[in-house]
Amino acid sequence: MPEALRIRVTGVVQGVGFRPFVWRLAHDLGLKGWVKNDAAGVEIHAEGKALDGFIARLESEAPPLSRIDAVVVHAAAHEGHAGFAIVESTGGRVSTAIGHDTATCAACLAELFDPANRRYRHPFITCTHCGPRYTVTRRLPYDRPQTSLAPFPLCADCQREYTDPADRRFHAETTCCPNCGPHLQLLDAAGRPIAGDPIAATLELLRAGRIVAIKGLGGFHLACDATNAETVAALRARKAREEKPFAVMVADVETASRYAKVGAGGTALLQSAERPIVLLEKRIELPGVAPGLAEIGLMLPATPIQFLLFHDAPELALVMTSANPHGEPLVTGNDEALARLAGIADAFLLHDREIVVRCDDSVRRGSGFIRRARGYVPRAIKLPHAVPAVLAVGGWFKNTVCVTRGDEAFVSQHVGDLDNAAACGFFEETVAHLLAILDVEPEIVAHDLHPDFHSTRFAAAFAAQRGIPAIGVQHHHAHIAAVCAEHGVMAPVLGLALDGVVLGADGTAWGGELLRVEGATCERLGHLRPLALPGGDVAAREPWRMAASALHALGRGDEIARRFADEPAAPTVTQMLARGLNSPPTSSAGRLFDAVAGLLGVRRRQSFEGQAAMLLEGLGARHGEAAPLSDGWRMQEGVLDLLPLFAYLEDCEDASAGAALFHATFAAALADWAAAAAERTGIRIVAAAGGCLLNRLLAAALRSRLAARGLQLLEARALPPNDGGLSLGQAWVAGRGA
Repeated sequence: MPEALRIRVTGVVQGVGFRPFVWRLAHDLGLKGWVKNDAAGVEIHAEGKALDGFIARLESEAPPLSRIDAVVVHAAAHEGHAGFAIVESTGGRVSTAIGHDTATCAACLAELFDPANRRYRHPFITCTHCGPRYTVTRRLPYDRPQTSLAPFPLCADCQREYTDPADRRFHAETTCCPNCGPHLQLLDAAGRPIAGDPIAATLELLRAGRIVAIKGLGGFHLACDATNAETVAALRARKAREEKPFAVMVADVETASRYAKVGAGGTALLQSAERPIVLLEKRIELPGVAPGLAEIGLMLPATPIQFLLFHDAPELALVMTSANPHGEPLVTGNDEALARLAGIADAFLLHDREIVVRCDDSVRRGSGFIRRARGYVPRAIKLPHAVPAVLAVGGWFKNTVCVTRGDEAFVSQHVGDLDNAAACGFFEETVAHLLAILDVEPEIVAHDLHPDFHSTRFAAAFAAQRGIPAIGVQHHHAHIAAVCAEHGVMAPVLGLALDGVVLGADGTAWGGELLRVEGATCERLGHLRPLALPGGDVAAREPWRMAASALHALGRGDEIARRFADEPAAPTVTQMLARGLNSPPTSSAGRLFDAVAGLLGVRRRQSFEGQAAMLLEGLGARHGEAAPLSDGWRMQEGVLDLLPLFAYLEDCEDASAGAALFHATFAAALADWAAAAAERTGIRIVAAAGGCLLNRLLAAALRSRLAARGLQLLEARALPPNDGGLSLGQAWVAGRGA
């Protein structure tokens, strides 16, 4: 090996202590030269005798928050350096990535609660191994002037640490202390300061049953005592959130175990640096927190402010719900909080460090995601090969956007449903920020086929302004393609796409499809037997209508008015179905769940999307395993017909047993359907996606039954299987087809 090398390291290598790690490693090995950040990652010039060991240890001993994608080594001319130095960052076209936000590390926590430390109880303690990254960064390279810490000049002590390569705060861009950093302030509902220590006063309010808006990393939380049913009910009323579950924050895993069955997997997720909300099976019921559901979402403290609260009150269980009134985007600014949360919060725990990027809490169950945001974004998803630069804009519900750069796909944080002006503004803000921080100029824009989605209209305008193609990708094609992209599968797959009502390639309402997908091509091999949607979109909000539709399909339409005698619209729905008026057919799997919930009397109306299916899942889980109804389905020319199962469930008096039977039979039918297609096509890989795959009973049973048939099942792991992963699939299809 030559005695001088030029080394390029790419991946997540900025803002994670990589340069001081290199500096210490070089000194340990007696090497000379320099290391610097630039737009492509980290560049190193090293001279000396121990270069082989240096290269090996670069990867094996890298800092915990780094992610090395590549180490490229070239021979270099000997420059004759006297020592090893960290030199200033250089700009250029950005091809690195910013790190994700992480929970306060053990070293910082030790200092936070050490009375002898100068950062004792400092609510913004951080170092190169922890704290905010993505949510405070405006652009790359990741240096302090590019972050929301720029208005806080370092004091002499912090500057000394910042410039000492041997210190763990060397170039920790968000570092600060009580003398030079942001400050907390507690205000009452009228915006007036509340005297005393903000943490102690906040705890006093929470214990007294008050609701406090607390500024976090990517936005505000609304917090209250989760064990106080009256306060939880007040929060629901003020936020106009009828029954959608709340997440609960507790001090540690031991406390979490009082409320849920945690297990080893749950412990690992709860304690991970990303600190997601983790869905776990309930042990006890916290009234009003997650009504009727089998699971509760728990999380542990992630920020110094949260650690201070729970250090002083370890017994607390706090509802920590996103501060986004009326389904709008998260509140991030102090003045915005005082205005938009007026009438909801009794007090406001604020600070003066700006949140640059809105980013909600991530939600996980087991190895999968329900929502991917804080702690995971903007980690890249590695693609099987490079594709053109694509901007994919997702769909209407649970929107995310995706930008590709070479063989990497960067999927944004959860944006949400694009059903109001503020959400649409957040969507456009997210597109602009992601393109800017990645320094990507798209060559293609990908979007859903539905012409009325805000994302679709945005894509058309964006493409027209730049003179680039806009490519529509069918919704279910995108779902299956997202799974293929994540797993690096280039071969053809059978796709089970199971979700709500979407626009199909033929202009009809799809939602339960069997597909053959290979890159940019998609063929519909079959679908679920369609059911009518009496009243159109309103049927998605009223499961009793889907139950009525199932009765009509069974030839028992004359029973609708009697079965749903307390529904004023029952006679009208009967007539609509009989005459085929305002009752478009759909193959939607999601509407099958609604029909079963309606038939079993589980839920007549939904207060949030998917509620009936979630309640049905909870009933099935509590009942336990059930054998599938052996004659519960029929297959003919690619159509999977579950009417025989519906005929049985219509007369089932035990809702719990009926729910378990439905899940078991549906999974068995899907496996039978896929196996028959595998025999016809010779394809042995099945990719499954869509919102219905969030149902753990269905997913587990499908996994088991496909394996028994010798079929490989691919599931979403890096992204949610629902529309949160749609943008990746759109990008992959558009990139493959270019």
